[in-house]
Amino acid sequence: MAARGVTHGSGSTAPATSSGSAEDAFSRRREVAATSARSLLLTVLGEFVLPRGEPVWTQAVLDALGSVGVEEKSARQALARTAADDVVVSERAGRRVRWSLTPSGERLLSEGAERIYAHGAPRPAWDGRWLVLVVSVPEAQRALRHQLRTQLAWAGLGSPAPGVWVCPDAERVAEAHRALTDVGLDEGALVVVGGTHGGLSDAELVAQAWDLRELEARYAEFVDRFADLEPDPADPIAILAAQVRLVDAWRRFPFLDPQLPAELLPAGWVGARAAEVFHRRHEAWAAGAREAFVALG
Repeated sequence: MAARGVTHGSGSTAPATSSGSAEDAFSRRREVAATSARSLLLTVLGEFVLPRGEPVWTQAVLDALGSVGVEEKSARQALARTAADDVVVSERAGRRVRWSLTPSGERLLSEGAERIYAHGAPRPAWDGRWLVLVVSVPEAQRALRHQLRTQLAWAGLGSPAPGVWVCPDAERVAEAHRALTDVGLDEGALVVVGGTHGGLSDAELVAQAWDLRELEARYAEFVDRFADLEPDPADPIAILAAQVRLVDAWRRFPFLDPQLPAELLPAGWVGARAAEVFHRRHEAWAAGAREAFVALG
């Protein structure tokens, strides 16, 4: 492989304030990994509040979450937690309360929206290059190891062996450096870009770095759930609920899927079918769901 960047140094960790801030951001990103009242709230905020750029009343949020089965108590707790994470901020107007996105909340949801709606789009032909990262984290620093693993997974890297991370998209080298910098390990890491020459084949490297069978099963479940779902066009709340469930289910895939090029995926990859289902359904329900949310007040 040809070296793109090699750094060396003490490998000391970043100051606690910087590390903590990065960890908080990625803890919020992990909400995509499972459906919960808070993940559904983030879906509502990203799908309806972010594009409008206007505050939203508490009752509208409660009603939107209620349409997908979230009880009022859980919805209020989710709002409180999301406010504590500096994603939303409340403002009282008489006896009512409305919520606005904070600057950090706008950044978080904008980044998430970009990933969600771009996920599954056709990718250019693979150039055969790998991004390889070698970084050592002491076993005793479990929190740091977890934080680094979360950030690198979000950047699309997989780990075929302890301390080694790979990605078949060499353009993500900047993301890898940012992840390392966020946890204070950039100076102690080796970052290389190039093609494989002997040893493991590309297919074997993929098999060791990612569990594509589990991912494929998740995509198949998504297709089964939404491919034939047809909410009553005369029921605005049903359309709203379908859109929230659709986006909430899809928003976890950018975190779980490294978005490998077609050349490295199994034949008949169901992820392509899942992407087609998502984009078709989302477009069909978008206008009706937005109108239903606005009508909630």
